Amino acid sequence: MLKQVLEIYELLDSSMVTGQQVAELLQSRGADKVTVELVQGKEGSTDFIRIDVPGTNGKIVGGTAPTLGIIGRLGGIGARPERIGLVSDADGAIAALAVALKLAEMGEKGDQLPGDVIITTHICPHAPTQPHDPVPFMGSPVDMETMNRYEVDPAMDAILSIDTTKGNRVINHRGVAISPTIKEGYILRVSDDLLNTLQITSGRLPVTFPVALQDITPYGNGLHHINSILQPSVVTNSPLVAVAITSEVTVPGCATGASHETDITAAAKFSLEVAKEYGAGRCRFYDTEEFALLQRLYGSLEQFQSLGQQDS
Repeated sequence: MLKQVLEIYELLDSSMVTGQQVAELLQSRGADKVTVELVQGKEGSTDFIRIDVPGTNGKIVGGTAPTLGIIGRLGGIGARPERIGLVSDADGAIAALAVALKLAEMGEKGDQLPGDVIITTHICPHAPTQPHDPVPFMGSPVDMETMNRYEVDPAMDAILSIDTTKGNRVINHRGVAISPTIKEGYILRVSDDLLNTLQITSGRLPVTFPVALQDITPYGNGLHHINSILQPSVVTNSPLVAVAITSEVTVPGCATGASHETDITAAAKFSLEVAKEYGAGRCRFYDTEEFALLQRLYGSLEQFQSLGQQDS
């Protein structure tokens, strides 16, 4: 996977890169279903890219295997002209696109996963920055509602959201950390299956990170969020797990020279192996019976997927 990460990294490290160039690379390696759409926002534009990878028993071919969604979540891959080069925030896009490239190459070699995989992210080398505590964040030319509309699809039965998560003081580990499973406003316990996959792919004890209730509410409600890694959960009923690319110290999302290719590779490897196991029915994001009991005991928490009771 390191080869694919390096190739995607070099392609994206350009002030002129477009989503169409990324699509052409993927298509040249065997990815048949790639779409790109240019979307204009208040502070510029970005190219949303989607790659659909059919499984041998996936829904695309009329099968029954579940579909995994992999979202490369970010504000932008570059903060030009303020910063020259690829920013730390680009890591989620690199990881997701590296998985897409690897799956395309695997398919060309006769290795096809059981279930479909849908990979989404966006390409923006000229994104704005924004203030945030404790370090500045990358902004985005489009709002969160638009981002979720293009990156989250109802066909995704479970979602991995990959994002650089270094601008905080709650994760003091360099590498990859996963979140508890988020579903319909509930913060569930961490999936044992995902912990097993993480320790196998990393060769180390798995690391998790804490999630506050504020983190799983939508942007725009005035509350503090660790970053946008959990925002896809507000527009889906499918279980979501965040795959955070982390550091021991706080690093601004708009910092250049702050990406670590081996850590991006670890996130991509983990996501690929989850895709294999999930499509084969060997990986559960949550306990369905326990979730049903939670709902019977405590009711719906879907209000946390909304903006809540706003002052009039």
